[in-house]
Amino acid sequence: MSLDANTPVIAIPPGLDQLDLELTGMTCASCAGRIEKKLNRLAGVTASVNYATEKASVSFDAAKVSTDQLVAAVESIGYGAIVPTDEPSDEPDPNEVRLADLRRRLVLATVLGVPVLLLSMVPAFQFRGWQWVCLVLATPVAAWSALPFHRAAWKNLRQAEASMDTLVSVGVIAAYGWSLYALLTTSAGDLGMKMPMSLSPARGENHHLYFEVASTTVALILAGRYFEVKAKRRAGGALKALLALGADTANVLQADGTELIRPASVLKVGDRFVVRPGDRIATDGEVEEGTSAVDMSLVTGESVPVDVAPGSGVTGATINTNGRLVVRATRVGKDTALAQMARLVEAAQSGKAPVQRLADQIAGVFVPIVIVLAAATLGFWFSRSGSFTEAIGPAVAVLIIACPCALGLATPTALLVGTGRGAQLGILIKGPEVLESTRQVDTVVLDKTGTVTTGQMEVVGVTPVGDADANETLRLAAAVERASEHPIAKAVVRAADAAALPATPVNDFTSQMGVGATGTVEGHTVWVGRAEAADVPVHSEGRTVISVKVNGALVGTIAIADTVKPTSAEAIARFRRLGLRPVLLTGDNRATAEAVADQVGIESSDVIAGVLPDQKVAEIQRLQAEGRVVAMVGDGVNDAAALAQADLGIAMGTGTDVAIEASELTLVRADLNAAADAIRLSRHTLRIIKGNLFWAFAYNVAAIPLAMSWRLSPVVAGAAMAFSSVFVVSNSLRLRHFKPGH
Repeated sequence: MSLDANTPVIAIPPGLDQLDLELTGMTCASCAGRIEKKLNRLAGVTASVNYATEKASVSFDAAKVSTDQLVAAVESIGYGAIVPTDEPSDEPDPNEVRLADLRRRLVLATVLGVPVLLLSMVPAFQFRGWQWVCLVLATPVAAWSALPFHRAAWKNLRQAEASMDTLVSVGVIAAYGWSLYALLTTSAGDLGMKMPMSLSPARGENHHLYFEVASTTVALILAGRYFEVKAKRRAGGALKALLALGADTANVLQADGTELIRPASVLKVGDRFVVRPGDRIATDGEVEEGTSAVDMSLVTGESVPVDVAPGSGVTGATINTNGRLVVRATRVGKDTALAQMARLVEAAQSGKAPVQRLADQIAGVFVPIVIVLAAATLGFWFSRSGSFTEAIGPAVAVLIIACPCALGLATPTALLVGTGRGAQLGILIKGPEVLESTRQVDTVVLDKTGTVTTGQMEVVGVTPVGDADANETLRLAAAVERASEHPIAKAVVRAADAAALPATPVNDFTSQMGVGATGTVEGHTVWVGRAEAADVPVHSEGRTVISVKVNGALVGTIAIADTVKPTSAEAIARFRRLGLRPVLLTGDNRATAEAVADQVGIESSDVIAGVLPDQKVAEIQRLQAEGRVVAMVGDGVNDAAALAQADLGIAMGTGTDVAIEASELTLVRADLNAAADAIRLSRHTLRIIKGNLFWAFAYNVAAIPLAMSWRLSPVVAGAAMAFSSVFVVSNSLRLRHFKPGH
C-alpha cells in the first residue's frame, strides 16, 4: 500500500477535537507562553503555541468549551485568534500586514534615527541647538515607531506580567524620558552644549543625553523583528511549495464523453477526469483507462517513473509522462496524500521539543529577573555617583541587552526549516521530540521484507510430496492465498496465474498473522503457511519456504525468493558511518535472513530470524534492556507494535497505514537511504537548535554583567541584541541547504 489515496489522516485523541488557531498580535516568545498558559487554564483544553508558526495547536473537549470561548480567551489578554476555514477570504494575509507595518515603522526610525545618532556621537556635527533638533527627530521614533513595544508592555502590565517587549518599552521610555528631563531642567539644554562621542560608556557629569538610544535602539530592534518575520515566511516556504505542487484544474469527463475544465478544488469523489501527457494528476485516484508512466519525483523524490495501468492507484500532483489516462477520484481536498503530508509537516512544526519547552520556561522567568537587575544597577550606580545622569545609562543598557528574542526563536525557527526541508526530501517528521530521539539512537533494527528487500516475492520452485502434482499443489495454495494481501500470498497467486491454472474459490478463510492461512477448497481443508524445518528441501537455503497441507497431510512445499533493493547495501554502510549498529529482524527462517544479510553487509551475529510479530516487540525490548537506544525501520502490519516499542519508529511510506501511524518518521521513498537521510537531517536540525540556544544563552550571560558594570553603552547593547536574533534565524535557514546522500 503506498502513500496515495489510501493514506490515513492524522489521528485525533479519542473524545477530543483538534483545532489550529491562527494567532495575531504576538511580538515575542513570551507572548506565546502567555497565550498557551491562558488556553490551558480552560477546562478540557490542551494547547501548544508556536511563536515561529504563529499558531496554537489546541485539543479540546467540545462538550466543555466552544471555539468561540477559545478565541475569547486569547482576545481577553490582548491578542487575536482566527479559526481557519476552507472558504476563500478577501482579508489580507496577517503576516503581510504585519510585515508592511514593521517596514513603515522601521523606515521612519531609520530615517530619523540616523541623524540623531550622528549628531549625538560626532561632536563635529553638533551645531548650536543640535540637541533640540534631536528631540524633534527622536520623538516620533520613541512614540510611533516604538508603539508596538509600548502597547505590548501596557498589555503585560494589565496582566501583571512582563515580556521581552516590556524591556524594550521601559528602556526606550527611560532613555527618552531622562533625556527630556535633562534637556528641560539642566544645562544640557543650553544652545552651545557639546556632548562627547560615546560608543563606549560615558561616565561623570557631562549632561549626557540618550536620544540616540531611544531612536537607534528602536530602529535596530525593529530591523531584527522585520528580518525575523521575513525569515519565518521563507522558512515556511517548503510547506507552501509542497501544497503548490497540486494541479489547479482538471479535465472532468462528462456522461456524454465530453470534457469540462473545472478547478481541481471542486472535484468530488467518484469524478472521472482525463490526464494527458505532461499534465499534473489533479487528485488521488485510480486509473480506469489507459497505461502510462507517472513521474512521482515531486512527491516522493523517486526519479524513476512508475508504470500505471487500469486498477493502479495514482497520487495527486504527480505528472503523467506519456499516454492518456482516465482517472476516477478516490480522495479530494484535505483527504489527499499531498494534504496529509502537509498536515504531518505542520503538526511537527507546531509541536515543541524538550529543548524548546526548556527555553520557554527560562523566558518566562527571565524578564522579571532582568527588570530587578536593571533596578539594582540603577540603584548601585546612583549610590556610587549620586547622579541619575550616570546611573541611567547602565540601567537602560541592561534592559536592552537582556531582551531574549534570540532565545525564543532558537528552537522554533530551526524546527520550521528542518521539517520543511524534510518534506521536500520525502521525510515526514511527525513531532519535534523525534529530533531528541535521533541524537541518542545507536542501533537500527531493520525489517527484511519490503524494507531491505523489494517485497516483490516470486515463486522459484514447487516441490511436491509423494503422489502430489506440482501444478495441483500450486493451484490449491493459490486458492487459499487469493483471499490474503500478504506479499508471499500475492507471489503464489501470480505464479498460478502465470501457469494458467484455474482459479478455485475458497470458503471459511482464516488467517493467523505470521503463521499462515486456512480455507476450505473443494470440500478439503487446505493450510498454507510457514514450513517446518523438516519439510524444507535441502536446496532451499536462502529462500522462503511455505508448506501446503490438505486435511493435515503435507502435499508439497513452495520456495519463494525476495530480491534485495539495489540501495540497501549502501544504506547499511551509511548507518555504520552514522555510528549505528544495523540488525536484521525477520519472521523468515535463518538461512533466508542470513543470505539477505550477507548481500547487504550485516553481520550474521546481528541477524534475528524466525520471530513472530509479538516476538519482534520482545526483541526490541531485549535490545533496550541491554542499554541500547533502538530505531526500528519497517513497513508492515506486523511491524506496527515493534515500531511503537522502539525509541524511534521509522515507517516506509509504501507500507501499511498501521505502520505509518505507529511511527515517528515516515519515509515517502521506499529506500533505506532515506532512513539514513532522515537521521542525518534530524541530527543536523538538533545541532542547529543547540547552537542557537548556546548563542542566545551565552550572549545574555556574557552581556548582562558587562552592561551592569557600565562597560556597554545602550546603543551597542541594542545593536548586539538585534544582531543575535538575526544570527539565530540565519543559522536556522542553513538547514534549507541540507543535501541527501553522503
